[in-house]
Amino acid sequence: MVVTVLTAGILASLFVGFNIGGSSTGIAWGPAVGAGVVRKVTAAGLMVGFVFLGGWTVGRNVIETLSGDIITIEISLPAGVAVLFFIGVGILIANVFGVPIPTSMTTVSAIAGLGLATDTLNYATMGEIVSWWFVTPVIGFWIGAVVGRYVYPGLADRIEVSTTPGPLVALGRRGLRPTVSLGPNTTGRELVSTLAVLAIGCYMSFSAGASNVPNAVAPLVSSGALDANRAILLATAAIGFGGFTIARRTMQSVGTELSDIPLLAALIVMLVAATITTSLSSIGIPISLVMGMVMTIVGLGWGRATRPITVREAVRGEVDTEIATGALTAADAPVRKIGHREAQASLDAGELFRPRAIAKYLSMWIVGPTVALGLSYLFFTLVPVAM
Repeated sequence: MVVTVLTAGILASLFVGFNIGGSSTGIAWGPAVGAGVVRKVTAAGLMVGFVFLGGWTVGRNVIETLSGDIITIEISLPAGVAVLFFIGVGILIANVFGVPIPTSMTTVSAIAGLGLATDTLNYATMGEIVSWWFVTPVIGFWIGAVVGRYVYPGLADRIEVSTTPGPLVALGRRGLRPTVSLGPNTTGRELVSTLAVLAIGCYMSFSAGASNVPNAVAPLVSSGALDANRAILLATAAIGFGGFTIARRTMQSVGTELSDIPLLAALIVMLVAATITTSLSSIGIPISLVMGMVMTIVGLGWGRATRPITVREAVRGEVDTEIATGALTAADAPVRKIGHREAQASLDAGELFRPRAIAKYLSMWIVGPTVALGLSYLFFTLVPVAM
């Protein structure tokens, strides 16, 4: 019986990790793959390595929070299997609607449902976690807004991330000593920009491992069915499998619904979101990359779009003209001084973001975790398998 339940738990964990790998790999490496900087197979391989590093180091703090701090009892093996099932249901709902759900929110909600049903919920810990869920989007938005308003226009003029035909570097030999030089068409600027893209992709992968590895295995660690080391290896394998399979399509299409932004803007968003996520994971707060990324995109474009008006006008709405939503993708828009409204007409190219898409994302951030919480609470109220 125990072997059967453990097998079901491992399968559930693999399912959760597989889906996490599919979405997280697309988020971390989609921009680089789309720009032709790295191939899909290479991206998936780098994803596996840095997910493992993130889970093995920073992710342990989140595992500890999920497995021991949200509720005041250890999760039994059957209860852990059930929690993983509800996490999978939450992810499945989001996948049906094509929305990357914040997996950490779904995981915490499923465990909280168990705590509510058994009267073992640690309200102090939950309060701290939930408060960060509200603060994180605000932080992402305002960092993006400041960068978009004051920094991004200058960066877009000076930095161009591009690729040229042929290999990036050429390997040779001088006598018995191997040599490395730039490829036939590679410029120094291209080399630096390519390395920056790769570094940020690896950083995103590390952050994804720190925040998402615990989501796939924490219930099993709490039950004592797996120790943390084996659990991290299991989650990494599942995430890697998702990265090499279903993520191939998401890497190609990521970002096309929410925003059509250039690679430089995508890299800024990734850097901000990864930093927020890694910082909170290091103190044991379960947080999602998706939350930071979406709101940083919105903030970055809002800041770029509101350059023609003053901050007071933008915040208070004291302006008659409509703020264009194409500010972030208007590559040919000249950079003028803040407050010069004549720049308004040149900010109409493309779309910054699609309000309906953002509304769908935000609604699913509520629906997915709420479904996981409700199903978990109902199940553990009716079926006493928590102890």
